[in-house]
Amino acid sequence: MNKSRISKNWIRKQHKDVFVRKSKVFGYRSRAIYKIEEINNKFRIFNNNSFVVDLGAAPGSWSQYLKKIITKGKILSIDLKEIEKIDGVHFLQGDFTDIKNQEKIREYFGKKLDVVISDMAVNTTGNKELDSMLTGELCIEAMNFAKKLLKPNGFFISKFFMGSISKEIITIAKKNFQVINIFKPKASRSYSKENFIIGKFLKKYDK
Repeated sequence: MNKSRISKNWIRKQHKDVFVRKSKVFGYRSRAIYKIEEINNKFRIFNNNSFVVDLGAAPGSWSQYLKKIITKGKILSIDLKEIEKIDGVHFLQGDFTDIKNQEKIREYFGKKLDVVISDMAVNTTGNKELDSMLTGELCIEAMNFAKKLLKPNGFFISKFFMGSISKEIITIAKKNFQVINIFKPKASRSYSKENFIIGKFLKKYDK
């Protein structure tokens, strides 16, 4: 299938997608907002006082959602790409795995975090197994970051794609968190292998 046909098919799906239409009507930056909304409705993760870091936050729809809920806590979003300002959200441009950026995050919050969230994924290559592997590696990096900054009863939420790396992700999560859930929101496209891992209660707390 040539690129023009793929592009036309993508545009057609976008027009039919109810979550795309809703996000435009309500002024959200992407349909992804409905994924984090569904996750929160099911697992009751965020509250008014939450301290949250949003990894790989561009274009910013998850941070937009957080700001609706969190008015007394703190939200920091970080991405390699620049993000248009969101009132009440502190933005840091850079790589979250960089030690200097991790120190900046610690300094901003001044204490351990309630939640670390990640909707990161690599640009798709067309090879589903490769995409799963590369996005899975981002999930593991995000989990390693979360271990350092979360409170003992904190939450970790991250996207991953079902594939050969899934077992490794779940195994690592079980070593680090007492409670693990795998969840596919209705807002995820039915044909996508996208899932989210939700971890709570660190087994080994890094003071």
